[in-house]
Amino acid sequence: MEDTADLEHARRLVGAAQRIVVLTGAGISTDSGIPDFRGPQGLWTLNPKAERTSSLQHYLADSEVRQLSWQNRINSPAWDAQPNAGHRALVELERTGRMALLVTQNIDELHQRAGTSASLVVEVHGSMHRAVCWSCRHEWPMQVFLERVRAGEADPSCPDCAGVVKSSTISFGQNLVAADLRRAIDAAGACDLLLAVGSTLAVGPVNQMVPVAQRAGARVVIINGSITEMDLLANVVLRGPIGELLPAVVAA
Repeated sequence: MEDTADLEHARRLVGAAQRIVVLTGAGISTDSGIPDFRGPQGLWTLNPKAERTSSLQHYLADSEVRQLSWQNRINSPAWDAQPNAGHRALVELERTGRMALLVTQNIDELHQRAGTSASLVVEVHGSMHRAVCWSCRHEWPMQVFLERVRAGEADPSCPDCAGVVKSSTISFGQNLVAADLRRAIDAAGACDLLLAVGSTLAVGPVNQMVPVAQRAGARVVIINGSITEMDLLANVVLRGPIGELLPAVVAA
């Protein structure tokens, strides 16, 4: 657990704030059994080739990459994952009426399943629970295509136009939804405290929420298992188990 003085400092900052914006990354879901990407045991740390499946260029051009992606989707531990203490702590924070927005880089929808109001959640990287045709833009529940893969299709195509189907998530080389990004950045510029949890803050442009909030005069609290790229901008940095630290911080 983190130094007691730093923990108390973070508790005081959260307790005094009235407009809190939260940014969460993969680290908040590791206690739910979903591996992160860049941590010591991250998916891309242990298998750098796996990052190819997250590249839009490779996904659209290479059927073998898509076939690997569909197998990864079927076998993802996220389907059986349950919200953990970190997710539930943010639900309690919302109940105080002081959480203005929750921006997540995660695609697992565990915040909503924990009880966070969907209207407060911005999924800047999309959701693994939906599938979209890259040609006609028709969307379906992801399970529609997972059932086809289980039935023997290696690379299921769109039933309407035979186009390439991918998860409704943001891949490398794909633009974020402009309205989602603007909502996130605007909220960071208007908050009095930014709470960044479980993110290395290495992926832009959403990581710019931290300097935007800091320049606007907001306090910044970072909670993560390892060093982040924005630690120097924070008023307090807590390193350790998120499932223990986050509930302790928001309990204020």
